Amino acid sequence: MNVSMRRVYAIFVKDFKELSKNMYVLTTLLTPLLLAFVFGQAETVSLKIQLMIINITFVSVTAFVQSAIIAEEKEKNTLRGLMMSPASTADILGGKSLLSVILTVGTMILCLLITDFHLINEPMLLLALLISLVFYAGLGTLLGLWTKSLLEASVAIVPVIFILGMGTLFQKLIQPYPLLKFMEYFPNFQLEFLTEAVEREASFGEVLGYFGVITGWTVLVLIVTVTVYRKRSMDE
Repeated sequence: MNVSMRRVYAIFVKDFKELSKNMYVLTTLLTPLLLAFVFGQAETVSLKIQLMIINITFVSVTAFVQSAIIAEEKEKNTLRGLMMSPASTADILGGKSLLSVILTVGTMILCLLITDFHLINEPMLLLALLISLVFYAGLGTLLGLWTKSLLEASVAIVPVIFILGMGTLFQKLIQPYPLLKFMEYFPNFQLEFLTEAVEREASFGEVLGYFGVITGWTVLVLIVTVTVYRKRSMDE
C-alpha cells in the first residue's frame, strides 16, 4: 500500500487548522495534565496512579481526539469527498491519525515529567507505549466511523474512559468475580502488568506474553477499522 507523505501532510494541516478552532476538543488535553499536576503534588506518586494517567491520556487524547476528527468530517459531510479523492486508505487514515498522535506524545511527556515517572527510559516500556498508541489511534478512528457527529463521539467515549482509562483502579473489585477476569486481558491491564514486571527488572521473555496480548488487540482493531472504513467508502 503506497503512502504519499505530501497527502498525509496536507490532511494533517487541514485537521490542525480545524481542531485549533474547536476549544471543546482541545480541553480534553487538560484532563490528564490536571490529574498529573494534582497527583504530582504528593511526595511520591504510585505506579498505579501514573499508569492511570497514562491510560487516561491514551483515551482522552488519542482515542477521543481521533474520533472527534473523524466524526466531525462525517457531520460536515466532507469525509465522503476525502474517500473519493486520489488519496489511498493509508494516506487518509495516516494523515487523520498524525495530529492525535503528536498531541498524545506531547501531553504524555509532560504528564510523565510532572509525576516523575522513573521508568521513562526503559526500552521495553517505550515499545509497549508505542504499540498502545497505535491501538488507541485505531480505536478512536473506529469510534469516529461508527458515530455520526461530534456529540455522538463524545458520548461513545465515556464507557471507554471508564473501562480502558480507569479500569485498572478497580482491579481488586473484579478479582472476586471469575466472570470479570477477562477484563485483565484488556490492553490497559496488560500495560500495567508489563510495567510492573519492567519495574521488577524482568527479562524480555517474561513480558513477551503481555506484548503479545497488546499487539493482538492492536492488530484486531486495525483490521476492523480498515474494514469498516472501506465499507463506509463503498456504502456512502
